[in-house]
Amino acid sequence: MATGSGTWEYRDEHHDDFGRTYFRRYGDGLLSSIGLGTYLGEPTDSVDERYEAAINRALSMGCNVVDTAINYRCQRSERVVGNALAQTDVHRDAIFVSTKGGFVPFDGTRPDDPGRFVKETYVDTGVVDTDDLVAGSHCIAPGYIDHQLDTSLENLQSHVDCYYVHNPETQLRENDHEAVYDQLEETFVRLEQRAAAGDIGHYGVATWEAFRVPSDHPSYLSLPEIVERARAAANEAGTDATHFRAIQLPFNVAMADAFTVEAQPGADGQQSALWVAAEAGLNVFTSASIGQGDLVKYLPQDVESVLEGESRVQRAINFARSAPGVTTSLIGMSRPEHVEENVSAGRFDPLGAEAFDEIFVSAGVDDESGS
Repeated sequence: MATGSGTWEYRDEHHDDFGRTYFRRYGDGLLSSIGLGTYLGEPTDSVDERYEAAINRALSMGCNVVDTAINYRCQRSERVVGNALAQTDVHRDAIFVSTKGGFVPFDGTRPDDPGRFVKETYVDTGVVDTDDLVAGSHCIAPGYIDHQLDTSLENLQSHVDCYYVHNPETQLRENDHEAVYDQLEETFVRLEQRAAAGDIGHYGVATWEAFRVPSDHPSYLSLPEIVERARAAANEAGTDATHFRAIQLPFNVAMADAFTVEAQPGADGQQSALWVAAEAGLNVFTSASIGQGDLVKYLPQDVESVLEGESRVQRAINFARSAPGVTTSLIGMSRPEHVEENVSAGRFDPLGAEAFDEIFVSAGVDDESGS
């Protein structure tokens, strides 16, 4: 598991290669502000090999954050991360590994009959109660998350630094808000216990829409309410303080609503998700930081002109990691050549707070996500 001393030593080895604030605080440690994501790609051996090479290259270059999920590529992404961790020369205590549980994963390949697979593998065996299964593919009940964490630990061959409950807003398709908050609290109790046991360092929630949409949106969840539920879970579990530490959400030039949409209740009224997260002392990890590659094709000219980088993708990355309160921007990197370009974006300085704010005033950056 990542430690303060391990990540500081890693920073000392690499910081001369990067611009200011490339390494950022996470507890008593330091994380690279560019992280490697493992979502995209087919569940094949050839993609496994590329990811493994990419992860090893990233770790050697100065990227010490690796993000995955049990459902990514039918569990193959987690297993590739585990293999890379076992092979790298970088000490495990310098590497921050996060994974997620919530979506029902396949095993190695997509089955011909997904519904039958879920029934036989998860429902008939008692891993999932049908009352807790939403859309035939999503569950965040405590027992299920416990099972998924055990599987992730096996896949990764390692402890988990941050374990996310994956897209809890999916539960709102069939349950009301209070029921979702109640189930999150029950699951947080279990995760507090797993943190106390040393299986995970911290936990959080990884979302797609929940924290960046208006309060009347069907997928909206209150971040302060979730924080309160985590505190209640810590009290029930008997841990000294909550281990709820991080959130993950999309953020890029075309999906900037985590900064622009003020729908989360804060001390001074409605505020943005990034602001509320900072006030709560949470670390923020951004997903879709280059729009799954779409921003390679286009950036607004007024925005691109103020960002540093040798390529459009580097400038898009530097926009995401310039947002206030962001610890790490995650970018999918399944090839070593992607790693070379993307991690090298960190050699350039991000925007300062005033310059970042000015983009939204002068360049007209707004939410284009349709939320």
